[in-house]
Amino acid sequence: MNARHSVWHIRHAAGPLPLAAILFALLASGCGGAKVIPPELEEQIDSSVSFRDIQASPQALQGRTVLLGGEVLAARRLQEGVELEVLQLPVEDDDPPTERRTDSQGRFLAIDRAAADPASFPPGTKITLVGAIAGEETRRLDESTYRYPVVEMKHLYVWSDDDYRDRSRSTVGLFGGMGFGFGSGGRSGSFGGVGIGTGF
Repeated sequence: MNARHSVWHIRHAAGPLPLAAILFALLASGCGGAKVIPPELEEQIDSSVSFRDIQASPQALQGRTVLLGGEVLAARRLQEGVELEVLQLPVEDDDPPTERRTDSQGRFLAIDRAAADPASFPPGTKITLVGAIAGEETRRLDESTYRYPVVEMKHLYVWSDDDYRDRSRSTVGLFGGMGFGFGSGGRSGSFGGVGIGTGF
């Protein structure tokens, strides 16, 4: 049942509802989706540490647990696990990483000790991860050198194409395309109406 049908059903089953109740129904129906970050790890994430902080002082921040998102650029097998080279993309809570690559602040390396096959992470794969900062590594990048922050994964969420597209559209539509209208009219009396539209 989509958001519009959910509100219709509630209003016709229980009579007119306050605006706040209608909004709640819209939000509840529009925000459905898989839980990306396990609750037990949410409490460990240091939200005060930005990616720019990590880039500037990865050694000083070793051991801090952070939330990162991005797009896989390359994957290679390690003796134990898989290493991902990731283009950082801003991410917030359970939302997908942004689609805009121009918003990236750089690259990092993510080590997944539980993975065994680099082919599971083709270039372009969108990910959200919770991990501990493990230092840095300097490597060649094109014609120069690049200092990569290194993160040891505690949790990895791989976005399927469909899930990423649907969740991105829902986020933009719900919070970017919602409108309200109020009206009254009539000479011999008055009436009021509320119209709600969403941009899903």
